[in-house]
Amino acid sequence: MEDYEHAAMADPFARAVSFFTQLTCDLSGPSTLALPHQEVEEMAAMRGRELARLLLQAHLDLRASREEAELSALGPCSRAALSDGRTRLERGHNRELATVVGTVRVTRCALRSPGRPNCYPADAVLGLPNERHSLGVRRLAALEAVRGSYDTAMEAITRSCGKVVGKRQVEHLVRAAAVDVAAFYAARTPMPASAATLLVLSVDGKGIVMRPGHLREATRKAAERAQRTFRTRLAIGEKGNRKRMATLAAVYDADPAVRRPHDVIAPPGGRSTLRVPRPGPKAQAKWLTGSVEHDPEYIIAAAFDQAQARDPQHRRSWVVLVDGARHQLDLIQAEAKRRGVNIHIVLDLVHVIEKLWAASRCFHAPADADAEDWIAVKAARILRGSAQQAADEIRAEADHRKLTGDQRTAADKACQYLDNNADFVHYDQALAAGWPIASGVIEGAARHLVADRLDITGSRWSVPGAEALLILRAIISNNDFPAYWNFHVQAEHQRLHSGSDQAEYCLTA
Repeated sequence: MEDYEHAAMADPFARAVSFFTQLTCDLSGPSTLALPHQEVEEMAAMRGRELARLLLQAHLDLRASREEAELSALGPCSRAALSDGRTRLERGHNRELATVVGTVRVTRCALRSPGRPNCYPADAVLGLPNERHSLGVRRLAALEAVRGSYDTAMEAITRSCGKVVGKRQVEHLVRAAAVDVAAFYAARTPMPASAATLLVLSVDGKGIVMRPGHLREATRKAAERAQRTFRTRLAIGEKGNRKRMATLAAVYDADPAVRRPHDVIAPPGGRSTLRVPRPGPKAQAKWLTGSVEHDPEYIIAAAFDQAQARDPQHRRSWVVLVDGARHQLDLIQAEAKRRGVNIHIVLDLVHVIEKLWAASRCFHAPADADAEDWIAVKAARILRGSAQQAADEIRAEADHRKLTGDQRTAADKACQYLDNNADFVHYDQALAAGWPIASGVIEGAARHLVADRLDITGSRWSVPGAEALLILRAIISNNDFPAYWNFHVQAEHQRLHSGSDQAEYCLTA
């Protein structure tokens, strides 16, 4: 044993070489040659990971011995210059590092001075984080946690790396992984596009069920005032006041695609096979963002920042798709005025169609197929730019049938919706200009960014936890995660080691 330990000290890779030799012997032995492939596969995978861990450990040990020799050779003045006045050298300071191949020990030297914290030059050279987990584990935690629950993320990491992280630690690592997203996009220049390319913005909101202490103040107070029927669950009608609204935004480019009303809505009786509908504009270079922490004006400003970066001279047509929410509209118009940009606001046609479907129930039974033709006629009229005429026809039909009270509520709401948004339903102009008239991109983003992950049954979120997952899912959807991670690693090194003078110090291992 003494001979082996001496050899390991003389050659840090001796243990890894010995392990590899033993592994090859085991894989070529008669007992292993009789095993089914799945058992051999498992053996190779598990012991291969241990071999990788031993190799990493050997590399770190080699660097430690080189560092000790280099620092021992330096005089007090050189050490002081290296560590801001610290001259005392102390060897053998250890810390654990949980990596993607398992946990290793990092041994390094400390430069010390009375009354001051230690300086570890190797920490800066290696780019070590403050916490126990490597940046590789943090990256893996972020990628796994955005796909499923923290429990499943921890299980996936354990299968891949061994037992290196717990559930609470995964949550912490995810939050740490998201800290540089805003700075990344502030420093990033989007690809330019021609003046003929449309610049489309869309904003939407989506509620996330929060822990009581993380609701907005008004929602929290409303929840406290609510009477509870049961102690252990919510009754019907008691599920309100549990959510905090996240604001989502999308910005994308699109080539104009001129259409006519019947390209969008099928005529009564359905389409013929003689004519293929013209396709609408296709989203390109899509960029998504969102926040549950910040108010809507913050996200709207971020969307305008992205649009401004794409078109700083305001040469392109800016089309903003909205759902009719008045507060959202006011914020959008105020932001456009502040930036001096002319925007074309278009009410999402899908919301108009939903209002027409609700109104049709005032005149048709739920299973009446004629309701679809009724909606087609009204929608086609609206698409031709006659929204006011369509509203007048709906009111006149309700009067003709002598509907009163609740019988005509949905019809009146549809008409009021068209009246309130009269400035934003000029679909004839939008179709002629080739603009998009439906907000499928932002609706899909609400489902993908929020519903698919943050609406997991039983989940209750804190603001920091939900915010980190939301923005990480957005950056992955933007196909920017690899570039972001490189940016984040550099930013993390700058935060932790910017004060370290490495200009004249380099481990040679």
